Amino acid sequence: MLFAVGGLLGCSVEASDGRVGAVKDFLIDAGNWRIRWLEVDSGDWLADRKVLIHPSAIEPLDVSGPRNRLPMMSGQQMPVVSVRVTKQKIEAGPATPEDAPVTKRLEVRLHEHYGWDAAWGASYFGAGVVSKSPAVPAGDSRDPHLLRAASVSGCRVHAADGDLGHVENLLADDVRWDICYLVIATRNWLPGKHVVLAPFAVTGVDAEERRVDVNVTREQVTSSPEWDPLALADRAVEESLHRHYGWPGSGP
Repeated sequence: MLFAVGGLLGCSVEASDGRVGAVKDFLIDAGNWRIRWLEVDSGDWLADRKVLIHPSAIEPLDVSGPRNRLPMMSGQQMPVVSVRVTKQKIEAGPATPEDAPVTKRLEVRLHEHYGWDAAWGASYFGAGVVSKSPAVPAGDSRDPHLLRAASVSGCRVHAADGDLGHVENLLADDVRWDICYLVIATRNWLPGKHVVLAPFAVTGVDAEERRVDVNVTREQVTSSPEWDPLALADRAVEESLHRHYGWPGSGP
C-alpha cells in the first residue's frame, strides 16, 4: 500500500507494552531511496535521547477512512504506528544523545541490541538503478548516506531545463519501505497540477540548499498524466507513467 510519508509525522508510536512517543521523522538511504529508520520523539520518557526503530519492526499500517484519497495524504488521518518491540528493550538500548549523528557504528549497535537484520529486504531502487545517488552537502552533521524525509519535503525541484515546483510529499510503500514517488506541486508554473516522479528521475538532493535536481524536462512533465491517487494504485496506469518517462518497469 502506498501512503504519504508526511501524513505519519506526529502520529503516535505504540510498542507492545505501551506508548513510545510520536513519529518525528524518517531517515532515508540516499543511495537507494529506502526508509532506513523511523525516528521517534519520546517526549519526557527518554528526554534528550534519540530513539530509532528499524522498518522491519513496524507493523503493517492500519488505515481506515474514505477510499477516494490516498492514505495520509489529506492530513486528516492520524493512524497509530505499532512497532514489534517493548519499551523495556528501547529503554535498555544504546544511549544516544538527541543531537548525535546517525553513524554506521550506531546502526551496528542498534542492529545488535534489537536483533534486527542489517541486510533486511532489498530496495527496488538498488545500486546502479537510480541515475545518480543524491548528494548531501559536505559537513552535514549527520551520516552523509542518510536524508531526512522532512528535509526533502518542500524542496524546490529543478528540471533539466528549468524550475518545476516543489516537493509536496513523498509516497512510500509499507512493505519494502521504499520511497516510490515524489509528489511535485507545479502550481507556480502549471496552476493546479500535481505530478509524481520516481527516484529514477532524481540526480541530486541538496538538503542545505533545499533543492532537488531531476533529469526530466518541463515538456515531459507538461505532457505527463496528472497525478491521481486512486489511478496510481492501478498497475496499468503506473506502467503507463513509467513508459512516459522511460523508467524501468513500474513501481515496487
